[in-house]
Amino acid sequence: MSTPPPTPPARLLVVDDDPTVAEVVTGYLRRAGHGVEHAADGPSALESAARYEPDLVVLDLMLPGIDGLEVCRRLRAERPVPVVMLTARGAEEDRIAGLELGADDYVTKPFSPRELVLRVESVLRRSRTAHPAAATPAVLRAAGISVHPETRRATRNGRELTLTLREFDLLAHFLAHPGRAHGREELMRDVWGWDFGDLSTVTVHVRRLRAKIEDDPAAPRLIQTVWGVGYRFEPTGPGGPAELTGPAGSEGIG
Repeated sequence: MSTPPPTPPARLLVVDDDPTVAEVVTGYLRRAGHGVEHAADGPSALESAARYEPDLVVLDLMLPGIDGLEVCRRLRAERPVPVVMLTARGAEEDRIAGLELGADDYVTKPFSPRELVLRVESVLRRSRTAHPAAATPAVLRAAGISVHPETRRATRNGRELTLTLREFDLLAHFLAHPGRAHGREELMRDVWGWDFGDLSTVTVHVRRLRAKIEDDPAAPRLIQTVWGVGYRFEPTGPGGPAELTGPAGSEGIG
């Protein structure tokens, strides 16, 4: 995997009640150039988030006062701040619950601090593409869905879609490659930017995305399961085949 470009400094909030873990995590993130604040329980995490307005939250799920899942739920209700969860190894139900609430990534304990820094910076890079570019952005359109990659806005039948960072990236990837079957390993690499990881992350995000763009998520028509392979986007709704429209009016499949 190629070395990613340096990540500009960010304000990070680390939420963990284990003093040793918190010290190691904050130390590595500060050495990476970021500003870091620490909270040791759920209530102080919410207070710190409101005051500090972090660019990203590293959130342990097992917290006193208010657990990490509820903290994640309340954070996402306030604003779309990126969240990287810290979970105990083997706690698959907790990881899936966190992803269902909109967490962008997770790292299982025990973990490599360097891996955590890489995952944090991967999420930060994607979140920062939300700022509009100077040029007129290209637009992906299919089945009544419009995706603006540069401004990171998406609509369905004219109504704004509320998507997490990964959901947006996944939808844009599907629209850019209509009719093509994607394996979960391929999606993990192309959308998440990782050559490894728990493939249930992809499954959960596909399920969340279906809930937001399908007329009947239980019988999806747009994001179809390809048994033994993964998923395929079929632009069967109004709008026809997906097209990429550039500032000069050029069109083509991305």
